[in-house]
Order: sequence, then structure tokens, then C-alpha cells
Amino acid sequence: MNKIIAITGASSGIGLATALKLEQEGWIVYAGTRHVERDREQFANHQHLHFLEMEVTRPESLEQAFSVIEQSHGHLDVLFCNAGYGFLRSLGQATMEEVQDIFNTNVYGVMHSIRAALPLLQKAENGHIIATSSVGGLVGQPLNEIYCASKFAVEGLLESMATYYKPLFNIEITLLEPGAIATNFVKTVLDHVEKTGGVLDDEYKPIIDAYLHSFSTRNTAPQTSESVAEVVFNLIHSETKPLRIRTSEAAEAFVSHKVSTDPTGLDGVLKIRKMQLNM
Repeated sequence: MNKIIAITGASSGIGLATALKLEQEGWIVYAGTRHVERDREQFANHQHLHFLEMEVTRPESLEQAFSVIEQSHGHLDVLFCNAGYGFLRSLGQATMEEVQDIFNTNVYGVMHSIRAALPLLQKAENGHIIATSSVGGLVGQPLNEIYCASKFAVEGLLESMATYYKPLFNIEITLLEPGAIATNFVKTVLDHVEKTGGVLDDEYKPIIDAYLHSFSTRNTAPQTSESVAEVVFNLIHSETKPLRIRTSEAAEAFVSHKVSTDPTGLDGVLKIRKMQLNM
């Protein structure tokens, strides 16, 4: 029987690469997009790849999408919460509207997605929730405090859920933690900087100049979306599901000081589960 996965943020980048990889491997894939007609036309020859509107900031959009999956299959094996975007401004430079927007997508969007999919995941034989976090969900970085705060929030959300979702719902939880990826992600971030006045000539300018120079120097060969899709494929087919998984050696090295004592996060989850739930 074909396994079923729903992926938010699947019109490009990691989401699309994962959708194509899993459909090729025999999965039935429901890919969330804001451009349904465009993507359906472009990938019309992929029999088991179905594009649906999944606007993660609108719960009603997600409820409608998951009702389609429920009517067709009655359950969902994997939910991959991948929708999100980056942001490069200091807290002192950003507007509160910009801060709210990134939390609406990166944090509340994950919450809305899980809430909408949970009844279907509970009906699966073995459910699995994956969320795209970032090395920025473990390590704070200059001028990235708002983005990092959103990913730290996702880390806290899923780590807490992992302490009881497995024994209660038989649902595994995993945080996917990429570093630099060769997608439109960085371009979108820098485009936003340009559209909102460019690199401002203020007290933060020396910091952002140094950060951008360092970033371009360190990330001359970013990981491809297809490589991350391979990580996701191996993850969902592995017998033991980690709480945290970095997607490249560079990402692993970047966060090594934070994860050296518990690389997968499972030791911590099991400790808290035993301490607070006696399970």
C-alpha cells in the first residue's frame, strides 16, 4: 500500500525536491502551494503528486486540504511542515508588522498545520511529523534574531510534543536542521532587504556588512535541495527516528557545541518522558 505524505511549502526548494523524490519512490504526495494551477500543469505527468492550496497562515485553507486527503485515504502517514522564510534585520530595524509576519508563517503556520493534520496522523499505523527548522533554531546569529527566535520556537514546540506524542498517539517527531541551502531562500531574504531600503546606513551597518561577507565566504558550496530530500527520504524510512537531524556535515559542525552531548535529541526526550510521565 502506498504511503501518504503532506508537505507544506512544496512549490520550490526543499519541499518540491522532497515531493518529487518521494513520488518517484512510490509515495502518494500532497504538495502545498500557493500556485495550484501552475504547479499542477507543470507536473501533470506525475501521477501520484497532487498539488493543493495549503496557506499555512490560514487555518481554513489547511482544513480544506486535509479534508481532501481524509476523503481519499482516511489517514496520513507523514506531515512535513516545510513552509517558512528567512529574515535579515535587527530587532531595532524591523517593524512589528514584519516580526508578526514571520511568526505567522514560521511558528503559527507549523501549529496550524499540525492541528489540521493530527486527526489523520492518529489514524495512521505509525505517524510522523517533520518540521523544517534550521541551524538557526539552535544557534543564534547576528542580525538574524527574529528569524532565529521563530525557529527556536519551533524547536521548543516539537521537542515538547516529542515527550508524549509517541506513547500517546504513536507519532514520531523530527526537527530537520539545514544550514545554507542552494535555493531561493537566501535570495528572497536579500531581496526583502533591498525592497525595504537596502543595507541601512545606521549603527548596524558594520555588523551586517561583516555578516554578509562572512556568509558569502563560508557558504561557497551550499547544500542542494535534492540532497536534503535524500536526508528526508532516509529519515522517514529509518527504524529509529531522531528528534533532531542536521542535513549536512557543515550544518553539523556549525551546531556541534550545542548538540555534542545529545546529537539526536532522543536522550533528552526519553529523560523528560521518564521523569515527568514515568513512561
